[in-house]
Amino acid sequence: MQLFASTTRATEKWLFSITSVMVIAILIVIAQVTSKNHGGNYRPTLYSYQSQTGVEFDQIRALSEDSWAEVDNPASFGFSEQVHWLRFDLASANTAKNTSYIEMDYPLLDNIDVWIEQAGEQQQIFSGGDARPFSQRPRQYHGFLIPLPDSEQPVRVYIRVSSTSVIKVPVTIWQRVAFGQHVSSVNLVMGLFFGLLLAMGLSNLFFFFTTKNFTFLYYSGYVVCLGLTLATLHGYSYKYLWPEQVWFQAKAVSFLASATLMFAVIFSSALLEVRRHSMRADKYLKALMLAFAGLTVSSLVIDYAISIKLFLVLLTIVVFLIMGVVIWLSYRKIIIARYYTLAWGALLISAFSASLDNLGIISVNVPSHVLLVYGATIEALMLALILAIGYSRQREQMFKAQEDALEQERSALEAKQALIDVQMRSQNELEYNVQERTLELEIALRELSEANRELEKLNTIDPLTGIRNRRHFDKRVIAEGRRSRREQTPLALAMLDIDHFKQVNDQYGHSVGDACITHVASLLQEMLKRPSDDVCRYGGEEFVIILPNTDIEGAYQLIESMRQVVEQSPCHCDGHTVPLTLSGGVASAVISRDEGHARLLKLADERLYMAKQAGRNRVVANPKPK
Repeated sequence: MQLFASTTRATEKWLFSITSVMVIAILIVIAQVTSKNHGGNYRPTLYSYQSQTGVEFDQIRALSEDSWAEVDNPASFGFSEQVHWLRFDLASANTAKNTSYIEMDYPLLDNIDVWIEQAGEQQQIFSGGDARPFSQRPRQYHGFLIPLPDSEQPVRVYIRVSSTSVIKVPVTIWQRVAFGQHVSSVNLVMGLFFGLLLAMGLSNLFFFFTTKNFTFLYYSGYVVCLGLTLATLHGYSYKYLWPEQVWFQAKAVSFLASATLMFAVIFSSALLEVRRHSMRADKYLKALMLAFAGLTVSSLVIDYAISIKLFLVLLTIVVFLIMGVVIWLSYRKIIIARYYTLAWGALLISAFSASLDNLGIISVNVPSHVLLVYGATIEALMLALILAIGYSRQREQMFKAQEDALEQERSALEAKQALIDVQMRSQNELEYNVQERTLELEIALRELSEANRELEKLNTIDPLTGIRNRRHFDKRVIAEGRRSRREQTPLALAMLDIDHFKQVNDQYGHSVGDACITHVASLLQEMLKRPSDDVCRYGGEEFVIILPNTDIEGAYQLIESMRQVVEQSPCHCDGHTVPLTLSGGVASAVISRDEGHARLLKLADERLYMAKQAGRNRVVANPKPK
C-alpha cells in the first residue's frame, strides 16, 4: 500500500511538470500570435462627442472643433444610454494607397453608423450592429469590418455608436494584405483554443457516462458554457450559432457567463469535497450556486446592464470565497487545492480584470478577450491535471478501503462468534427488551407521524400572507386535474398579478409592498365561498386560484368581481394609502390527459399576459382571435 501511494505521488509530480510545460508553451504561442504586428495597421487619434438620441449627422458636422474632446483608442464609455460620436482623420497617403479597412474589434455593440467626408461630400458607408441579424452585415466578419473607398483626398470619418451593453470602440486602420495575415493567425489560435475546450468538455462527458461521477458532468457543463461565453465575446457565436436570434444575442453574455459560474461553483464544491472539510463553506458555495442559477434564468428577461452588474457583484464574491477556501485547504495540506489555486485563480483573475476593463473601471494594456483566452487556457489544462490526480487518489482510497473492509470482515467474524455465545446466555432477556423497545418504537412512530402531518401542513402555508403557497398548489392542481378527468367536470384556473407592483416597492418600500401583498391575499381569500375553491400565492405578487367544477363563464365572473373588489379597496399601511389593481387570466376545461392541468395553467398565464398587454386592470378569459 505504501509503495502504491509513493508511485501515485511520483506520477502526480510528473503530470504536474508535463502540464506546466504545456501551459507555458501554449501561452507563448498565443501571446506571439495575438500580439504579433504584421505591419500595415495603426490606431488613429479619436475625438469624441456625446449627444442625445435624435441628433442627425448634419448637426454633428456643424459642431465646432471645441465641441470635440480627444479620447484614448480604444474609446471606452462604460454603460451609457447616450449616443456617442467619434471622429478621426485619414491623410490621402493612408486612404488611397495603403489602407483598405476600418476594424472595430468589439462585437457586442448594438448600433454602429459610419460616414465619411471628403472634398466637401458626405457618404454613409456602414450601418449595422448586434441589434440587427448577422446576415445583414456587408462583410461576414465576427467583428465590424468597414471597407474604405479608394481616394487620394483626405478623409474625415464619423462614427455613431449606441448600445445597451458596455460601449467600447477600438478603431484600427488596416491594409488589406496585413489584415488577411492577422485574421489567419488569430483564427488559427482561436480554432485551437475552442477545439481544446470542446475536447475537454466531450472527454469529461464520456468519463461521466462511464464512471457515473457527477464531478465530470459539472466540469463538462462548465467548459461548454465557458467556451460559448468566450465565443460570444469574440463574435463567433453570433456568426455561426444564432445569426438570426437578435434578442438572444443581446442577452447571451450575461446568460452564458452566469451559467458558467454556476457550473464552476458546483464543480469546485464537488471536486474539493468542501462539505467534508467545512459545512459553512459548503453552504456559502451552494447559496452562490443558486444565486448564479437564478441570474442565469432572469438574465433572459431583465435588462442587460442590470444583469451584468449583478453578475460582477457575484463574481467578486466568488473570487474571494473560492480563493479563500482553496488557500485554506492548501494550508491543510490538501494537494488538489494547491493545484486548483493556480487553475481557478488564473481564470477568475483574468475574467475579473477583463470585466473591469470593459466597464472602463481600470485600463489593461492586453485586450480583454486575450486576457480571457490566457486564463481559460491555464484553467482548462490545470483542471485536466487536477481531475487526473483526483481519479488517482480515488483509486488509492478505494484500495485502502478494500483493505480496511477485509480487516473489518475478520473482526466481524470473531465478533459474530462472541455474539452467538452472548445470545445463547441472554435470549430471554433479549426478547423482553425487544418487546419493550418495540412498544416504545410504535409510540414514537405515532408521534412522528402526527408531527409529520403538522409539518406538512405548515409547509403548505405562505409565511407572509397566511394563504396556501405554491407547493400546496402544485400538489392540489394535480389532484384536481385527475378528479376532472375521472368525473368529466370542468376545472378552472386563474392567474392574477398585482399591477405595477415594482413601482409600489420603489415608491413606498418593501414593507409596504409586503403589506399590499397580504392585503390582496386576504381580499381574494374572503371572496371564495366554496370549500373546494383555493387561492395560493404563486410567487412574488402573483396568485393562482383553483376552481373545481367551474366553467369559464362562472370563473370569469368570480375573478372579475375579485378585480373590482381589489380596485375599490386600497391598502392602508404606515400612513400611506396605496391604490391597487389586478390583471388576470382565466382558463377552464375538462382535463383529458395526465398533463392537461399544466397546459391549462399555461393558457391562464398566457391570458394574464394578454391582460397586461391590453393595459392591465382587467381579466381575460376568452380573447378575441387575432
